[in-house]
Amino acid sequence: MKILLIEDEARIANFVCAGLAGRGYTMCHCSDGRSGLQAAMQRTHDLILLDVMLPEMDGLTLLRKLREQGILTPVILLTARNELQDRIEGLNLGADDYLAKPFFVEELAARIQAIQRRLSGDHQHLLQVGPLQLDRLNRQVRCHQHDIDLTSREFTLLEFLMRSNGQTLTRGQILEHVWGYDFDPSTNVVDVCIRRLRSKIAELDPDLSPIESVRGTGYRFRTGVSV
Repeated sequence: MKILLIEDEARIANFVCAGLAGRGYTMCHCSDGRSGLQAAMQRTHDLILLDVMLPEMDGLTLLRKLREQGILTPVILLTARNELQDRIEGLNLGADDYLAKPFFVEELAARIQAIQRRLSGDHQHLLQVGPLQLDRLNRQVRCHQHDIDLTSREFTLLEFLMRSNGQTLTRGQILEHVWGYDFDPSTNVVDVCIRRLRSKIAELDPDLSPIESVRGTGYRFRTGVSV
């Protein structure tokens, strides 16, 4: 697995590169946001470790530019800022996980492995419900043979819903599986992401509404959607 680390603090960069290289990962390092964006745009990495506070270009701006270009490489944010709103902003922009400094390399490695499991688990390659098709291997979603441009987070959420076999999923279950965090119950991050998914699906088929709200509980994916 090839990992791009975008981090300006030499001590942390050396610590992370040495720790992950010792676990068999291939490491590339950029020390500022502008060069990091250029490296990430090449799409040659399997995962990006991204510091939020960077010279030349901050990490959240970098992340936004990647997702706007349709680059869905998984991203773990590394930052000293651990306020709830900062976490939500980064995750809403399409980050896959968030690790606050200081941290142990063992925890970072565990987060990376969790993302690997989500991306390459032993579930079936293609999921299809009605005209909606999700390709887990190529991380693509299509509706009526047209591509739907999703962020990495939106893709993971849709995959989780489609694999639920019509079960009702609570917001807590969705947060734990898709975001991997114990969020403040009052956060609306799940609802915001669901609204974006519904909107993108509706752009291709206004009559297709596979994601149902279950009042007071969470959401359910309708498996009986017709083509």
